[in-house]
Amino acid sequence: MQEPLAFRMRPQKIEEIIGQKHLIGEGNVLRKCLAAKRIFSMIFYGPPGTGKTTLAMVLANELELPYRLFNAVTGNKKELEQIFAEARLYPGLILIVDEVHRLNKDKQDLLLPHVENGNITLIGATTSNPLHAINPAIRSRCHLFEVKALSQTDIEEALCKALQSPKGLNNEITIEEDALHIISRHSNGDIRYALNILEICAIASDGCISKALVEQFSQIPNMSMDSDGDGYYDVLSGFQKSIRGSDVDAALYYLGIMIEANDMDSIERRLLVTAYEDIGLGNPAAVARCVQAIDAAKRVGFPEGRIPLAMAIIDLCLSPKSKSAESAIDAAMSVLRHTSYKVPDYLRFTPVNMKEEDQYDYNRSDIWNQIQYLPDALKDIQFYHPQMNSSYEKVLAQNLEKLRKVKRSSNLAALKKKR
Repeated sequence: MQEPLAFRMRPQKIEEIIGQKHLIGEGNVLRKCLAAKRIFSMIFYGPPGTGKTTLAMVLANELELPYRLFNAVTGNKKELEQIFAEARLYPGLILIVDEVHRLNKDKQDLLLPHVENGNITLIGATTSNPLHAINPAIRSRCHLFEVKALSQTDIEEALCKALQSPKGLNNEITIEEDALHIISRHSNGDIRYALNILEICAIASDGCISKALVEQFSQIPNMSMDSDGDGYYDVLSGFQKSIRGSDVDAALYYLGIMIEANDMDSIERRLLVTAYEDIGLGNPAAVARCVQAIDAAKRVGFPEGRIPLAMAIIDLCLSPKSKSAESAIDAAMSVLRHTSYKVPDYLRFTPVNMKEEDQYDYNRSDIWNQIQYLPDALKDIQFYHPQMNSSYEKVLAQNLEKLRKVKRSSNLAALKKKR
């Protein structure tokens, strides 16, 4: 059985690697490591199909060092122990760990001493952000290097090499220029995805890969929306920040990605949070309309659900913004996390041994706005600060200004004497 094209085209030497000039270009860090014939434990992180594992293997080959591959998900402790035994014979053995962020604690406990004393040189590969996903004990022993998504030009260079190489299609297949551009655009920087599309199109072609053929096998661009990876969170982040920044076109773009992924749950959660957090009191009516739009979208489902969602996005993007509610509750919670304050006795649900004139009076609505509700230590603190971005919150601010001019008191007996 013939190996896949992407596997056959995997680079063996540093000069064969496409892209990643920030790491392997002349004068850059990994090129200098090769020149000095030194290698350190490191973690490569970046999107799928960008050559993280390949880069690790090429470094080992260039330095003529033995290496072993280990998958953090499927590999077991017995395999690790065999590798450690081999490392005693070959100090500095390179261990390339795919999905390194998934190493469980048992495997980490086995691995760490060998990395610490240099018997093993660890090169990890992950699609996750190592600052969030990698255990600090592993991370502190490794250098972190980002492996970036390839550009469309890089992808086209890789495709042309695959078409010409004896290891690839050996000049037996040609491709139309438009077809080449479509594959490179749809691959989203993932060289493995691009080569897989090229291979299936080559099999289906009559010797020339046409634009129509590529469109048949690559109808939807490759999108980074794996819910376990950083691409997923990057899309959500771009979505919320676009709404916050009032960029309606960008927000619709990110919404489209989530719709293509059929991810209604993420759309609902992120849209609700964004509406209340970023628009908030700037336009409460738009927030309410957003809730209604989400309900409508869930009722009709996709593809029709995209319409009410798009309406909500446009509404929120072009609405006045106010984060005053979020800022207010965060300020209040910041205070209570540092010190605990007792609720004033007259506000307690069942006050004990308190004179009637000192108790809260449910029938005296005329004095409610004069009572001090905060503990004495916080009586003058202000958590809510209006943002004057909308006529609605300006009205709230005017009301607040009047209320704050009232001198509040904890002496309920004295307040009750006022008429």
